[in-house]
Amino acid sequence: MTLRATAEDAVRRTLAAPATLGGGRLLCIDGPAGSGKTTLAAAVVDAAPPEVTTALVHLDDVYPGWSGLAEGMDRIARLLVAPLARGAAGGYRRYDWMAGQEAEWHDVSPADLLVLEGVGAGSADFAAHITILVWVEAPRDVRLARGLERDIELHGLHEDRDRLRARWQAWSADEDAMHARHRTRERADVVVEGLG
Repeated sequence: MTLRATAEDAVRRTLAAPATLGGGRLLCIDGPAGSGKTTLAAAVVDAAPPEVTTALVHLDDVYPGWSGLAEGMDRIARLLVAPLARGAAGGYRRYDWMAGQEAEWHDVSPADLLVLEGVGAGSADFAAHITILVWVEAPRDVRLARGLERDIELHGLHEDRDRLRARWQAWSADEDAMHARHRTRERADVVVEGLG
């Protein structure tokens, strides 16, 4: 299935399901870092019908640094999902990876379709509010190469490449443990391979 067809299918499934997040629906795109989640999320937003209000949140903007996976997931559950489930606005404080500190607050208003993308997006802690859970995967070596390239070129993380690789490997171990604990892949409604 092409990227566009995958995105259209995910949107169709989500909008056909009953609301799970207040009056809206929550489409979560999870999987290991570097698997293609961000690419799919952009395609999903693009595939949504024009009359459907959408919001997109990238968990990379929420994690407070390399060791912040658990804290980022907790923030999403408390500050974003819980308020939206009550029909109120939620939000998050962006983490500035270059500065290594918290940055500005982002409000997220209730929408017909919230796309939550990133490692931990399919957390079992708010499984009752997830309308559709998409798992994206790719081989570990491909993911590592993509991640290093992205962090060096796009995010300006020009630290020693060996040090950056060690950070990625530690992150990978954290996400593997978290995904196993939450049974994320097993709970997924859709499994997608090989996006880039």
